[in-house]
Amino acid sequence: MATDTVTEVFEEHRSVLMGVAYRMLGRVADAEDVVQEAWLRWSGADRSDVREPRAYLVRIATRLALDRLRQAQARKEAYVGPWLPEPYVTDFGDTVADTAERAVLADSVSLAVLVVLESLSPLERAVFVLREAFGYPYAEIAVTLDRSEPAVRQLAGRARRHVEERRPRYEVDPVERRDLTERFLAAATEGDLDGLMSLLAPDVRLIGDSGGLAQAPVRVIESADKVGRFLGGAVRKGVSGATFRFLEVNGGPAFLVLAGGKPDSVFQLDIADGRIQCVYIVRNPEKLLSLAVD
Repeated sequence: MATDTVTEVFEEHRSVLMGVAYRMLGRVADAEDVVQEAWLRWSGADRSDVREPRAYLVRIATRLALDRLRQAQARKEAYVGPWLPEPYVTDFGDTVADTAERAVLADSVSLAVLVVLESLSPLERAVFVLREAFGYPYAEIAVTLDRSEPAVRQLAGRARRHVEERRPRYEVDPVERRDLTERFLAAATEGDLDGLMSLLAPDVRLIGDSGGLAQAPVRVIESADKVGRFLGGAVRKGVSGATFRFLEVNGGPAFLVLAGGKPDSVFQLDIADGRIQCVYIVRNPEKLLSLAVD
């Protein structure tokens, strides 16, 4: 296989490899490292017997991600405050034409689902990602994970039940989410606490992730009154010279807060019944590096 062809084949499947690795790890930098390592193994391998490059590459990426996932578990046990996945800019563009498939991909990468996936074992998470997000056959997943097909089916069933029991039921209408996100930002920047409170569900939750490296709640805040008071205080303190940029992360609208042109935080909202059910705030500077803008 010529060098150009080797590179072209890998680049054709790069987005799939990144998608698998990120859903398993929840970190953009770690997922990029997995993809880079997969490239090194692909480019240096004897590919004469490779009939399905995509399956071969996904197998490599999945196994590399599994190794990293097992190593990361110990680090997360020492993490300061709530842990959220690193915001991942998603733009399916013309690569996913089917609306139903787009919805599945967006849901599988949502913050709410990825938080639930954190409670799965590494193998359960790998099976769930390959089966539910990418639709791989059980037989192919079994080869990828070096497990029997019946064992993979058991893992898949256990993971699916676990996720269904714990995942919140949020609406995914992108138009409504964008509208509420814009109204939330307008009320916050204008100091309109009443307007802000009117957007919150009575049992709204606020989850802030700083990793102890920035100011953010070290516990989940629950109820409209407590979330409203926290947001009101944050608005009063403000961020000097802040600017805002809308973007799509993890399959849904969000806004990036920039301070001095550098990423300060990312806000994303989950909604149901026309009200905000959950506010996610990522302030850990290590998780905002991929969002740096010129």
